[in-house]
Amino acid sequence: MRTWMRRRPTSLSRTCAVKLRPPSPIGASDYPRIIALWKAAGLSFKPQGRDSREAFERQLAGGTQTAIGVETEEGELVGVVLATHDGRKGWINRLAVHPDYRRQGIARSLITAAEEVLRAQGIEIFAALIEPGNDASVELFLSAGYKDWPGMHYVSKRDREDI
Repeated sequence: MRTWMRRRPTSLSRTCAVKLRPPSPIGASDYPRIIALWKAAGLSFKPQGRDSREAFERQLAGGTQTAIGVETEEGELVGVVLATHDGRKGWINRLAVHPDYRRQGIARSLITAAEEVLRAQGIEIFAALIEPGNDASVELFLSAGYKDWPGMHYVSKRDREDI
């Protein structure tokens, strides 16, 4: 078990060491903890659409999505990623680390775990979509061996705005 430093000052105005479990799959029952972490991390999400509990459960049950989490020894979820694929390409989705635990390698460990899950499913190409202005995520993925594709455009069509 690896020891990490929690960055938020305790009541004694010092940081404290926290032991974390290695990244491992988590399930549909963890949905409330995942949503709470996404909120704490500032991720946008669509609770009435693609990020609804029903959609999350359906995606996990379909076998093409795996949720991976990092927890403290006490079971607090501090990092999460969704590894998905379409049979040809794997996607690193919804990567989030609690602000108190950032810049300590948790996100990198989640990317590595997601790649391992996808490789085990025969996927050899990995991609991530990063929102404009999220320079820290861009740097993280570049440092993990991902390449930027300038000039690429992401287009989508939605039946409703809330999905």
